[in-house]
Amino acid sequence: MIDLGVSKLALIAVVALVVIGPERLPKVARMVGNLFGRAQRYMADVKSEVNRQMEIEEFKKLREETTSAFKDVEDSINSTVKEASANLSDQADIFETSFEKLPPDEQEVLRKTKRQGRSSWGVRRAARPVWFKRSAGIRTRVQSGAARMKRFHHSAGK
Repeated sequence: MIDLGVSKLALIAVVALVVIGPERLPKVARMVGNLFGRAQRYMADVKSEVNRQMEIEEFKKLREETTSAFKDVEDSINSTVKEASANLSDQADIFETSFEKLPPDEQEVLRKTKRQGRSSWGVRRAARPVWFKRSAGIRTRVQSGAARMKRFHHSAGK
């Protein structure tokens, strides 16, 4: 940067006063200040843009490095899985005997998965625990409409 001391600034001010004149000096000083401020803002914008571009480049490099590392890990996992599956298939060939079961037919699967006992709405609803009913706001006791009307109208009258 330019090294401006107090004596140099005073000399510049005296020369400007003589050359420009006392009437136009405030306008020129304002204009020079505005131009200097614009120049500083422009330089700050350029610096921030350069920094942003550098960060983007660093991020791209980091992304490429992590992508290559992930590919290496994925390749090593795939090779390990292939080796393990080859070993397991060899082991399965050794132990392959008559222990194999045939897949169950559709009717047997339905028979085993069907719920035992009654499957009515009341049974399924009663199967929920009381603590769940309380937390979910489900009524645990049945009350007739007349009893409900009496209960709520009676308390409203008090």
